[in-house]
Amino acid sequence: MKRNKFIQITENIWEIPTDFKPGMRVPARVLSSGELIDGIDDRVIDQITNVACLPGIRRYALCMPDGHVGYGFPIGGVAAFSVDEGIISPGGIGFDINCGIRLLRTNLTYDEIKPKQEQLLDELFRTVPSGVGSSGYLKLNNDQFRQIMQQGVNWCRENGYAGYHDVEHIENRGCLENADASVVSKKAISRGINQMGTLGSGNHYLEVEIADPKNIYDKATARRFGINLDNQVMVSVHCGSRGFGHQIATDYLQVFDKYSKQYGLDVRDRELMSAPIKSEEGKRYFQAMACAANAAFVNRQLIVHGIRKAFRKIFSASEADLGIETVYDVAHNIAKFEEYEIDGRRETLLVHRKGATRSFGPGRAEIPEDYRDVGQPVIVGGSMESGSALLCGTTVADHETFGSSLHGAGRTMSRMKAKKIMRGDALQDKLRQKGILVKTGYIRGLAEEAGYAYKNIDMVVDAVDNIGISRKVARFYPILNIKG
Repeated sequence: MKRNKFIQITENIWEIPTDFKPGMRVPARVLSSGELIDGIDDRVIDQITNVACLPGIRRYALCMPDGHVGYGFPIGGVAAFSVDEGIISPGGIGFDINCGIRLLRTNLTYDEIKPKQEQLLDELFRTVPSGVGSSGYLKLNNDQFRQIMQQGVNWCRENGYAGYHDVEHIENRGCLENADASVVSKKAISRGINQMGTLGSGNHYLEVEIADPKNIYDKATARRFGINLDNQVMVSVHCGSRGFGHQIATDYLQVFDKYSKQYGLDVRDRELMSAPIKSEEGKRYFQAMACAANAAFVNRQLIVHGIRKAFRKIFSASEADLGIETVYDVAHNIAKFEEYEIDGRRETLLVHRKGATRSFGPGRAEIPEDYRDVGQPVIVGGSMESGSALLCGTTVADHETFGSSLHGAGRTMSRMKAKKIMRGDALQDKLRQKGILVKTGYIRGLAEEAGYAYKNIDMVVDAVDNIGISRKVARFYPILNIKG
């Protein structure tokens, strides 16, 4: 869909009016740059305008600049719904509930890590299980997994897998309230109970990165986030609730389909199957989703525990000397109750973020106290070749995008097409020549996540920075990568 089909609101905000499609209750907005907008897939426009038709939606259906085709909502989709009139939709949250990114800082520099890169990569690969069907190092019983579902990272802290600093620097302090394990199926539990502390497959990764001083855009904010060394070693973890969240989404899509006539909801796409927020089925799905979100926070925390263990072994140093601390952990497949001003009054809304990240501005009580005056860290994942970006939330996002921003670079081609361009082993060799060491248990699938399969991370980051919904802080470049 070319830009002449949109109404250009500002340089980087493009609107699709309600007369574009019958049934649209609000306009749809695509946040993008002039360079990226013509590359938006027509299917993304069809999906985001279908979202604009859903009952109880408020203000706009939004698509971030990394937007691409997803299940129901486009990935990069954001929508907020009235509690009284609105719906909750698994397609607006994603199958990998609370897929998100944890960013860690260390006291190490590139010069210190360079001689031991190969050893560190091998040890991280041994310590953190990855790939389809991988099982974690913890053998949990049903009672322990039930506690994880309902307590989140508090369970990790009580059992020696997390410290105070970890908990304080996780979105929602690592625990969504209203989680109720009784509404989760036995099948979902059986899929999740052995997967805690594992990366999984697909675009999930564990990456060691370098904070090059030339690419620190806001030194004061970077220092506030603990980035204060030239060529500081950072670690990024991208994963979610794995098969557990996938099964919960599958279970409740079937429930919603069964009761769809009873709800009286007219959805344009079966992938947007929903339930009223206030319905018993809608309430149960939210409670189950919260269980999966809490499990995902725990999953990332257990991976962090493994990372610390691997670094201690390779560098023969104490945890205090290594200084491996959580900068922040943010979700990007989730729904949350939040308050916003709509038509001059405060209203509680259920905000769906599907491949989109919270981007709260300064002063919000939800932000850790030591970051509160600068805004929430926003972590943006890229490809194996590009590394990641660190941004900061703004009050503009609070007012314009329901406190939301982008989550990653965004795919430009299917995994199947990406694999046809280059073999996995050839890509691994190419990356090694660029100084990026990659290890995977599935070499044939490595090309699915090649840099050419993604948008340019700097272009999508510049787009949200120009709009003002997040501001640039730093860019990190990869040296080691473990792919699922």
